[in-house]
Amino acid sequence: MSKNKENDQLLADEQQKLLEKYDIESSTRRLTGFAGWVVYIGLIAFSLFQLYTGAFGVYTAYIQRTVHLGFALSLIFLLFPARRKGNKRSVAWYDWILVLLSIVVSGYWPFFYEDLVQQIGGIDGAQMVIGGIAILLVLEAARRAVGLPITIISAVFLLYAIFGQQMPGMLAHRGLSLGQLIDAMFFTTQGILGTPLQVSSTYIFLFLLFGAFLIQTGIGMYFNDLALVIAGRRIGGPAKVAIFSSALNGTISGSSVANTVTTGSYTIPMMKRLGYSRNFAGGVEAASSTGGQIMPPIMGAAAFLMIEFAGVGYWEIAKAAVIPAILYFTGIWIMTHFEAKRLGLMGLSKEEIPNKKETLKKIYLLLPILAIVYMLFQGYSIDRTAIYGIIITIGISLFRKDTNMFLKDNKFTLSKLMEGLTTGARTALGVAAATASAGIIVGVVTKTGLGLKLGNGLVDIAGSITSSPQALLLLTLFFTMITSIIIGMGSPTTANYIITSTIALPAIVALNDQYQFAIPVLAAHMFVFYFGILADITPPVALAAFAATGISGGEPIRTGFNASKLAIAAYIIPYMFVLSPQLLMINATTVEITLSLITAFLGMISIGAGMIGYWYRKINWIERIITMVTGILLIYPEGNSDLIGFGVFAILLIVQIMTKHKKDETKLEKGLN
Repeated sequence: MSKNKENDQLLADEQQKLLEKYDIESSTRRLTGFAGWVVYIGLIAFSLFQLYTGAFGVYTAYIQRTVHLGFALSLIFLLFPARRKGNKRSVAWYDWILVLLSIVVSGYWPFFYEDLVQQIGGIDGAQMVIGGIAILLVLEAARRAVGLPITIISAVFLLYAIFGQQMPGMLAHRGLSLGQLIDAMFFTTQGILGTPLQVSSTYIFLFLLFGAFLIQTGIGMYFNDLALVIAGRRIGGPAKVAIFSSALNGTISGSSVANTVTTGSYTIPMMKRLGYSRNFAGGVEAASSTGGQIMPPIMGAAAFLMIEFAGVGYWEIAKAAVIPAILYFTGIWIMTHFEAKRLGLMGLSKEEIPNKKETLKKIYLLLPILAIVYMLFQGYSIDRTAIYGIIITIGISLFRKDTNMFLKDNKFTLSKLMEGLTTGARTALGVAAATASAGIIVGVVTKTGLGLKLGNGLVDIAGSITSSPQALLLLTLFFTMITSIIIGMGSPTTANYIITSTIALPAIVALNDQYQFAIPVLAAHMFVFYFGILADITPPVALAAFAATGISGGEPIRTGFNASKLAIAAYIIPYMFVLSPQLLMINATTVEITLSLITAFLGMISIGAGMIGYWYRKINWIERIITMVTGILLIYPEGNSDLIGFGVFAILLIVQIMTKHKKDETKLEKGLN
């Protein structure tokens, strides 16, 4: 093995260790022998089942979802040890038992489908056992593949459903018997087999598979090369490379932590070499990778869940996410630029940049992503779009030897095709467990009316503090934000959105019901989605920031605060698009959208300067406060605030330029003397 290859392998090993430490979905067994073959065949069979049903039509809801669940549970118990530091070279005997139980439980619906759909009344004793085991298996699979937080939340909700009569005050309900609970959780589509798992068993799996095939063509590395060519030589180049490549990779990876580790493994060292502090470099990568989850077209697969939960079409969701995503990454770009100017950092040298001509020759690798956007815009079904995307990806890969999925060392091979199928299925395991477990939460909320109670509770708390309608709205939004961030800690994107939309979103809905606000449903969903995602960079948990410090050597909390500062747009913009939905392109004309985008962009420049403390020159704390307030006025798309903000912005800009020139002239005079 050459030195370069050894270094590459060492880097890959370090990445894997970081992923296992901070991303629970990556902490899997590395099996060989019989168990290895069982997993390999199981993963391929899982992908082929999903491709078949995506191409030729899904089975009835119960069969499609239980087969999907059966594959996921069985493979999770084979791949994920009971303890993260457990034996990763072999499967424990009790895990084989859990695999058999998973097959029996998930096979119950397909085998007894006719009897179950015609059954009247409650479930019998055998079904009580089957359903009870199913619930326990889902909770354990979620604990292993997703993490303890979602398992604890699901378990608490189950207990709440049973002990409702003992709950205090508004939380009290008449309670469910054990039989009623098990019936609702596994023998209806209101629990485990509900909407979240339905989306996982159709749209999400196929798009995760699409992402896996994109990676096999080398598009992930191409994103990095393209980012270097576009941004590498600019002021503070490596930071801008991190923003660009993380935005592109993040939208298909579906994981803030995984994206931080993979793209950060080369962007963070580059930033540190250039002169950025280790905490700032880690913050840039963590914020950028987290932003990938809100980046259209895929948005970490949450867009497909939002279709079902918000009741709007895919294109409306993707369109609504465009301006907030642009402002998010613009804000990070601006702040890294000002930080580089403050420190006097330049870009990378020509030798550190890939060959521009060769990089642009492979621009065709972006065609699959452009194709799926076009097909979704044209109204193609989501599952069919994903399948066409996979086919186009495979076809595009044939254009060059270095991207050809069927060539390795100039010899025909199916290894990359098989790797795409297995990688896609592996990625889907955590999502399936998360959506099944989240289905328990959704089911309990539906059966007990808890969502409405929690929503009304938050509104009542806000109402006890103020009687002003506008202040009430802002306070309720603030409480909803805090709730979403807390709930989102440690949860993957899909589970994060399901839980926040079930528990936190009803507060915004209650505002519409009780106080006749006209907040669009999509704006409410986007609000809780944004703040749930921001848990990945919000201290004290901030998993993406913690992962970044594994590469940067920085301090996790300081890195998290830097990431939060860089992502300040994401903490402000959700309030703005609830108050004025033009930012989501809802009921807005082209002129309104254009003006909103321009003023919001100027607002981000102003906020970025205030956060960093530098514009054309260093600015003091009074100027920083003024610039940040000006930025908020500009971001809020309302005529008067825009006019005031624009006027103050113009004055600040003129003062900055004039004082900068004066300072330069003074320096020049001193130099001449």
